[in-house]
Amino acid sequence: MSTTTLVLAVAVTAGAPLVVLGYLAGVERLLALLPVTAGGRARPWAWLLPPLALVAIFLVYPMLNTIVLSLRDAASERWVGLANYRATLGSDELLDALRNNALWLVLLTCGCLLAGLVIAVLADRVRYEVAAKSVVVLPTAVSFVAGAVIWKFMYDYQAPGFPQTGTLNALLTGLTGADPVPWLVDTHTNNAALIAVGVWMTTGFATVVISAALKEVPADQIEAARLDGAGSFQVFRYVVLPHLRPTLVVVATLLAIGALKAFDAVYVMTNGNYHTDVIANVLYRQLFVNADYGRASAVAVLLAVLVLPVLVLNIRALRREEG
Repeated sequence: MSTTTLVLAVAVTAGAPLVVLGYLAGVERLLALLPVTAGGRARPWAWLLPPLALVAIFLVYPMLNTIVLSLRDAASERWVGLANYRATLGSDELLDALRNNALWLVLLTCGCLLAGLVIAVLADRVRYEVAAKSVVVLPTAVSFVAGAVIWKFMYDYQAPGFPQTGTLNALLTGLTGADPVPWLVDTHTNNAALIAVGVWMTTGFATVVISAALKEVPADQIEAARLDGAGSFQVFRYVVLPHLRPTLVVVATLLAIGALKAFDAVYVMTNGNYHTDVIANVLYRQLFVNADYGRASAVAVLLAVLVLPVLVLNIRALRREEG
């Protein structure tokens, strides 16, 4: 980043609050000129105008523009209708990516949710809770790219008979005498190995959120259940879990969206080779390698469509819990 760009970014960041305060002060002066009833009706919309404008500029317009680009050819010069969607949905490349994303969705979401729940519950019972959770949360401070590089060295493979530089294969051959495993090349292990990196990187997030929700469970209800003769599992099942359910729904939603958008680990560790491709990697390849804006936009729209049902289920579940 150039010095000019950095200075401009700092200036915009520092000046944004002043601009907002100035806008609100001006709005209030204009509203004071209106009758009380009219001013009261206009005030919410006047205050909402800046965030609505930002949403329109940075979310609505790019999405609409992406849909338009998906209906044009590779160079965005002429209309091709749904040809990009037909070509994309009919390609083996995308079907393979969809299967892998389904694996990411199930294994990453369930793995992180279960691990986070177990760690949060167990850590809540020990004196060294902070230290235990710190170890689990530590990987979340590392970027996905850095984590992928670390695990690429962990999974490194050398042919049998050669010294194993990868940690896992060194342990496997040294302790058991078995042949080394090409973790990232073998189609039986590579997707699971990539998802394991995602679980390692994301479990800390789930643990922190669930642990915070666990602290909010009323202690008097837990004590009352124990006085009624409920065992530990019954207390967890009938007292703790119902209080955690809204939090678990939110965490599961965020994990599911993250799984559908998986890219960093796949790109760094395999680049989608050996049947490890995911939708985001297909999008990247179409846009930056093939320079096909139409196909890339069609994949982006498809990814957004896949995320929508997750959001709808999340909203319905939260409304059900509130009811």
